[in-house]
Amino acid sequence: MTLSPAKRHMMRIQAAEEAASAADSNLRPNASQYELMQAQLYEDTRRLKGIESMKKRAEIKLELLDAYAPYVTGVLESDAGASDDVLMTVMLWRIDAGDYIGALDIGDYALRHSLTMPDKFQRSTACLMAEEFADAALKGAEVPAETLCCIEQLTASKDMPDQVVAKLHKALGTVLMESDPATALLHLQSALANNDNCGVKTMIKKLQKQLSADQPD
Repeated sequence: MTLSPAKRHMMRIQAAEEAASAADSNLRPNASQYELMQAQLYEDTRRLKGIESMKKRAEIKLELLDAYAPYVTGVLESDAGASDDVLMTVMLWRIDAGDYIGALDIGDYALRHSLTMPDKFQRSTACLMAEEFADAALKGAEVPAETLCCIEQLTASKDMPDQVVAKLHKALGTVLMESDPATALLHLQSALANNDNCGVKTMIKKLQKQLSADQPD
């Protein structure tokens, strides 16, 4: 769906106004921008369910996300913190589509306002963010180390399964091995401390050997 600049502007302003109103009253107006986005999300989700290839799904999500961008921008600009299943689903889709900075923007907002994921996801927002970003990095996606560091900082005080904490530290350690081996080692050791079976022991030994060899006599 191609949106004109005027339509984008209108969607952004309306989304901001509605989010602020919903945060105050817990009610949204009939035929609201939120409801229109919910309807769009329903149709897009139906389309995605018919596609078995995860790679193809990610490509299509990247195409679909443009239609939600003005709405998301408006909600984030409002900084109101109203419950929003559309926003939270878009965050997950952005991760899947490789828009890590865009997903982080929503994640930061969501954690500041204690927003929850739609019921079907059955994970806390912090847990989903940590695990999805870590999984992407560990599968070879080019997730910037700075983004993973932000995720670790945002979720550090949240209650999550130890295995998820370990996975996030493993991802950070893996991404930082070449550029910052000392910091990578710390993250891998944290991963091991949280989950003895997270598969980092060989990497730890490699980095310890490398760092020891780098020390002056």
